Amino acid sequence: MTVVVVGGGQAGLSMSYCLKQRGIEHVVLERHGVGHEWRTARWDSFCLVTPNWQCQLPGHPYDGTDPDGFMTRDEIIDYVESYAASFAPPLREGVAVNELRLDGDDGFALQTSDGSIRASQVVIATGGYHVPRIPRIAATLPFAIEQLHSSRYRNAHELPVGDVLVVGTGQSGCQIAEDLHLAGRRVHLCVGGATRTARFYRGRDVVAWLDDLGYYDLPVHEHKLGADVREKANQYVTGRDGGRDIDLRRFAREGMRLYGRLRGVDGTTLRFADDLRHNLDAADAASEAIKDTIDRHIAENEIDAPLEQRYTPVWEPGIEPKELELRGSAIGSIVWRTGFDTDYSWVDVPAFDGRARPVHDRGVTGVPGLYLVGLPWLHTWGSGRFSGIARDAEYLADLVVAPRALAALGKA
Repeated sequence: MTVVVVGGGQAGLSMSYCLKQRGIEHVVLERHGVGHEWRTARWDSFCLVTPNWQCQLPGHPYDGTDPDGFMTRDEIIDYVESYAASFAPPLREGVAVNELRLDGDDGFALQTSDGSIRASQVVIATGGYHVPRIPRIAATLPFAIEQLHSSRYRNAHELPVGDVLVVGTGQSGCQIAEDLHLAGRRVHLCVGGATRTARFYRGRDVVAWLDDLGYYDLPVHEHKLGADVREKANQYVTGRDGGRDIDLRRFAREGMRLYGRLRGVDGTTLRFADDLRHNLDAADAASEAIKDTIDRHIAENEIDAPLEQRYTPVWEPGIEPKELELRGSAIGSIVWRTGFDTDYSWVDVPAFDGRARPVHDRGVTGVPGLYLVGLPWLHTWGSGRFSGIARDAEYLADLVVAPRALAALGKA
């Protein structure tokens, strides 16, 4: 029997690298091909929101000429592909795993599109964003309006003529709204509860300050929210054009229409919550709180850093719009940035809670020999990013090497 890694993205490749370093026989099964998600689920102008120097896949740290820059989508694909080429993983592309189940007392059986495989241990590296989530109210909207999930958005020119409604202000929603805005499209944006951060503060990228402060190394069990932080949206910011803040107030001053959360649909009328001002204020407060933390760090360590004026809001909402009538409006399309659901329906193993979410401690499930890697906050904030995958893969690879009984107890 062998070790099977399910998923050939950056997480699965990182796991393969660590197993190969330890001489562990294994195979990586990838439904599509290396870099598939980066090619198909990212828009044309997509780029990283963390600096290139944070790209630290095991054995393959970023070595380009722009460590403080932000790789574009195509550069990310090149980075992942070059990683795979650098160590020749035992990768089988085009092989989908349709079922994973226990096989007796000492292994697993995998039914794949290319036959059956028996494994002693399995690492699930398929990420946590499987099925685009679109609210049910989408089905009640007029058929004349084109609707798509953010994972299908490519650029402004592929959308029908007219205004565009973007629902959701997580990182992707804000960046897509910016992309449309810069392309000259009139954007209507439903603003949710995601917070923001400044791109730069007191002479450095905020990510660099947070890295110094150990935020990317903080274990999930030490976070004030505990495991609930896994459900929390990341602050929105962008690496576009060298990196900058995303300031929705500035967009509004430039003509973008902002609304509160989308509450529901009544025929062809959209109805919004009365929370636009609150959500904008909360986003700004979170950004300023991060700056407060950086200021304390600078003062306590007597760091020579330039002073910087704090943010002043450039726009305030007046009377918040409560509804928008689609019939007769200029809106021709809607982009839903409403997240993803996980889909582990192919895993017939008792490793999930009542909401079908995997139960694990640092990627170690309660089923001996079954592990996960590449999930947001698997262990730290960096776990779902290029910056933290190496640490998680190294840890799990050592457990694969160790006796399975010890691994199950978390004592290896």
